[in-house]
Amino acid sequence: MTTATLERTLDVDFYHVQELLADEEQERAVRIREALEQHVTPIIEDHWERAEFPHQIKPIFPELGVYGPLWEESRLWENTALYRGWVALEFGRNDASVATFVGVHSGLAMNAIGMCGDAGQRAEWLPRMARGELIGAFGLTEPLHGSDTARGLETTARRVGGEWVLDGAKRWIGNATFADVVVIWARDVADDQVKGFIVETATSPGFTATKIERKQSLRVVQNADITLEGVRVPEERRLQLGNGFRDTARVLALTRAEVAWQAVGNAVGAYEAAVRYVTEREQFGRPLASFQLVQDLLARSLGNITASIAMCTRLSQLMDEGRPYDQQAALAKAFVTARGREVVGWCREALGGNGIQLDQGVARRFADAEALYTYEGTYQMNNLIVGRSITGKSAFV
Repeated sequence: MTTATLERTLDVDFYHVQELLADEEQERAVRIREALEQHVTPIIEDHWERAEFPHQIKPIFPELGVYGPLWEESRLWENTALYRGWVALEFGRNDASVATFVGVHSGLAMNAIGMCGDAGQRAEWLPRMARGELIGAFGLTEPLHGSDTARGLETTARRVGGEWVLDGAKRWIGNATFADVVVIWARDVADDQVKGFIVETATSPGFTATKIERKQSLRVVQNADITLEGVRVPEERRLQLGNGFRDTARVLALTRAEVAWQAVGNAVGAYEAAVRYVTEREQFGRPLASFQLVQDLLARSLGNITASIAMCTRLSQLMDEGRPYDQQAALAKAFVTARGREVVGWCREALGGNGIQLDQGVARRFADAEALYTYEGTYQMNNLIVGRSITGKSAFV
């Protein structure tokens, strides 16, 4: 381990988990951390308040090699799931909205093509997406169907000669207002199976994306309502290895692990902001950090964060070992986001009234924790995945 890496190790990594990464991985994680602090930290609060995405930061991400690291066609170097998890933590620590942007583009859209596309489709799309030439989105959730998407998906796909015709609507689709490519999941009217389609937004008449306004969480993420009215997609844009919702679920399980790491990062960011604040702020003639009740809040927060890092680390190790991890990813996502909600609440409490002000670095993370708790499977739905594993019985309906 280099001296620079030692100096940049996060204080919150109380059990020194980052040392499990290879030296090169640690150095790359540090470079990502520094780039985020240089380019994102100074501007993110203002963009969050205005609910605008800072498009000027997009060019830095291909240079950092964070897009599509799983796939031969798009990765710059060999890496581990543990490294990818730590990178997700670094993004979440800086800003959950920016982490979500990367997660949607790389984790959902690129992984959908990587896992469900054939070799030709991976070669055609993944390199350009890894270079940031094309930005992706992932269209699964619908206005009337979120948790029950597996059975309730209403968007339809009809085969007409060498094309497919898509009709329906999607909701809460991140990146969709400016994405170049959206992977749309639709139910084939012929065999009732869910299939994925690569839709190029600029050249697809009938495709409309409208920004969802008045959000109070992940405000920088440009979520959209999508309408699909007779959108025609050639057969070569259908994901050739995605032949049912089971394949869609494989993509979600992979990204669910990443969301868990992002949620840890969001809690870390709130905790670090709280530590800074109570160290500097004085009341009754002494720093807040010297009061027992404040230290109790910080210790409980650190305990939650440490437990979450440990769980996510073992999950990533299972992924690196090639072992099944769907149920473990569900448990991690549910547990970590619930513990994260506690952490951001305790951190806001430590700041008193100032905790609701954006400038202090906790209010944004307090609000964003709610979205992390809900998307990529709600707390309850992920627990039902775990419950099915425990009992062998499905309780989804």
